[in-house]
Amino acid sequence: MLTEVLLLIAIGLLVILLIVSLRKGRVNPVEFENLVSSAMGKLGIDRKIGEISTIASDIQQNYRNLDRMLRVPAERGAFGEIALEKILADSLPSDMFGIRERIFDGKTPDAHIKSTAGIICIDSKFPLDNFRKMIEATDTEKEGFKKQFIKDVEGHLEKIKGDYVHPESGSADFAFAFIPSEGVYYFLTTEAYDMLMNYARKGVQVVSPLTLAYKIELVRAGVHAKKLSEEAVRVKNDIIKISKAFEDVDKTWKIFYETHLRQAWNKAEDINAAYKRLHEEFDRIVRLSEVEGEEQEKSNL
Repeated sequence: MLTEVLLLIAIGLLVILLIVSLRKGRVNPVEFENLVSSAMGKLGIDRKIGEISTIASDIQQNYRNLDRMLRVPAERGAFGEIALEKILADSLPSDMFGIRERIFDGKTPDAHIKSTAGIICIDSKFPLDNFRKMIEATDTEKEGFKKQFIKDVEGHLEKIKGDYVHPESGSADFAFAFIPSEGVYYFLTTEAYDMLMNYARKGVQVVSPLTLAYKIELVRAGVHAKKLSEEAVRVKNDIIKISKAFEDVDKTWKIFYETHLRQAWNKAEDINAAYKRLHEEFDRIVRLSEVEGEEQEKSNL
């Protein structure tokens, strides 16, 4: 943004200088060049242009390095694995996925996700040689490379199906074929849609960085829902245990209250009645003793 502003200022100054020179009736090339050079130097535009040139050169070199890397299958595969691992690490907890781990039947996918449907295997190696050739080919050669590329993709999807779609061994009933390029993914969805749908029905889903991130969200939601369901089952079982314990306590209490406690109460009532009778008799004896004592005193007088 700053560079663009400086360039606009420089252009404005050049226009002003040109107008002034034209009004004077003459344009001295050497003088005009010196004025322009002086203005650019004071504004630092020449330095900014040099920085832009350096940055552009770096970008071009990085692009060449990336293009060179993607031409080599081994380096291209490593790039796909790095992109895949980054997406998984950003989207899932570490206990929900694995990278280059042996899982079942001795198979070691580039990555896998632990889901409620089983282990979802992900393959990030994709045959792009003929796609690159198709892009670089002339119009007459493009169709041939296109057909070969789609054939390569079909063979690769078939291999993924044979290696990683084994529900009987613990895998999910589908696997992901990861393409680390939205452009290639878009090409296949427009030029080989029927083939992709056919393999999706067979259990191999082709995904790009964006669509994989979306599907990961669905997987994570499924795992979360399962955990909630399991927690609900645990709570239900705990309530059943508490209910059973309460029933046992209730039975014991009823037996204690209706039998032992009631009998004890009845016995207590009998004892209380006997105590009252004994107390009344004792009071009667005391009163008789007092009367006899009074009479004895009177007779002595």
